[in-house]
Amino acid sequence: MATMGTVEIPVTDIDDMPRGGPDASWLDRRLQTGCREYLDRDDIDERIKRSVVRSLEWTGEVFGNHERFAYLALDEIADVPDPKILELGAGHGSLSRKLLEQHPTARVTVTDIDATSVLNIAAGEVGSHPRAVVQVADATEIDSPDGHFDLAVMALAFHHLSPTQAAQVIAEGTRVAGKLMIIDLPRSPSPLHIVKLATFVPFLVIPFAHDGFISSMRAYSPSALRALAAHADPRIKVELRRQRLGPQVLVASRT
Repeated sequence: MATMGTVEIPVTDIDDMPRGGPDASWLDRRLQTGCREYLDRDDIDERIKRSVVRSLEWTGEVFGNHERFAYLALDEIADVPDPKILELGAGHGSLSRKLLEQHPTARVTVTDIDATSVLNIAAGEVGSHPRAVVQVADATEIDSPDGHFDLAVMALAFHHLSPTQAAQVIAEGTRVAGKLMIIDLPRSPSPLHIVKLATFVPFLVIPFAHDGFISSMRAYSPSALRALAAHADPRIKVELRRQRLGPQVLVASRT
């Protein structure tokens, strides 16, 4: 059993855990889905997937998310002179581009499980950068030695994972890096969550809105993130930080 305050969850049942965590309310348990986003489906035209990736890149640029996430990541390793950073689930690679821009000596390994995304990143600015390596990698099974990186970071991709996969990412990220930072969508309280979902409904024919609607229902709550870390390894220390009007941030490390 993994203990979380007064809540216990059998570790063998982790994949049945609600996205709202083991203490999720009845309503919150209804506000989740097993449906997959277009980005996660093999039966979807590649052009639709690329349109979603481009929309994510564009909105991140317009709202300053790429730059802000890079600042958050670098702040965690501010005392490391020449940090080695691993980006997991990079998608479009814009976070890594900002990391390289903001830190003059950081070396960044940019990864994604999707080969097309990796090819597109490699063909762009990040792929030609002398301090960057771009490669296909599965975040649940990272081919790197223990402690090889100072920081592993995953931004706006964690909700794509099942609970079992998510726990594996936490285990692997904290194994290969001194710190793992996960930046992801917050899971709103149920009444607000209903309102947020309703705003997507008129636009569900747009691939980006379709994936955003599903992403909102697949986001993990703080109690779920703690349960996932406890399942990954009880020795993993977790800090959760909610950004004002923004994502939630988990920083995990092994004690």
